[in-house]
Amino acid sequence: MTTSKPADPAWTGMVPVDDTALAVTDTGGPGIPVVYLNGQFANQRYWRRVIAALGPRWRHITYDERARGKSKRSADYSFEAVVRDVDGVLAARGVDRALVVGWSYGAFAAAHWASRNPRRAIGAVLVDGAQPYDWLDEAMERHIRKLFRRMGWFMPLLRPTGLTPRMSAEEMANTNIELGRLARERELGPVLDRITVPTRYVVASGASFGSKGDGQERIRASLPAVTARNPNIHISAKVSSNHGAILRKEFRAVADAVREVATLDRTGR
Repeated sequence: MTTSKPADPAWTGMVPVDDTALAVTDTGGPGIPVVYLNGQFANQRYWRRVIAALGPRWRHITYDERARGKSKRSADYSFEAVVRDVDGVLAARGVDRALVVGWSYGAFAAAHWASRNPRRAIGAVLVDGAQPYDWLDEAMERHIRKLFRRMGWFMPLLRPTGLTPRMSAEEMANTNIELGRLARERELGPVLDRITVPTRYVVASGASFGSKGDGQERIRASLPAVTARNPNIHISAKVSSNHGAILRKEFRAVADAVREVATLDRTGR
């Protein structure tokens, strides 16, 4: 099975997409292409431990989403733009089939892309995200908008560090609210049900920044119903680290899930 050209060189640069340009890193080589989809306001550096754990036998493709990291600003920060960007990056790098790995917000993008592209997706690894749960209501929406307005004054101060995106407080709030709508059972459930490629979850534990009490564990409790409906989807690991620390502390579990998905694709299961 050919997943990419056999001798693509390593490459780092900007890929034009729509009205913006994305900062992309491609390790090249003949290995299985793995494209990594970041957390909502994160950048590609978060994946370095997972990439190191997998090693050079894989072709690792990372990039910064619009207005994140070194990528340029855009007039469109919608979720649909995020999913389109996966195709834009893969097309620019000459990759037809890829294994998608997403963390948090990126897990939603990975699930949607795998669901829409059954012939192009080798499989998917969803890291503590893409769990169907109705957590957004009118009170939560008001809270999100208020929270980002409060944080808006100091976020520009952090932008030189790469810790915050080059987006306004309103734009960041809108992407968060849109994610809440996409997470609803009636929205995300059918997306997950349509996945026909090997898909594995790596699930965190406990609370993290921005969550209260057992809220995140209630969200994670939606997954057994997902795996019961779709035999292509399984939970690869439930780890002890929380949502924010999972890529830093549990990178081996994520790498193991990538290997498992790739093996299932090769054996045709």
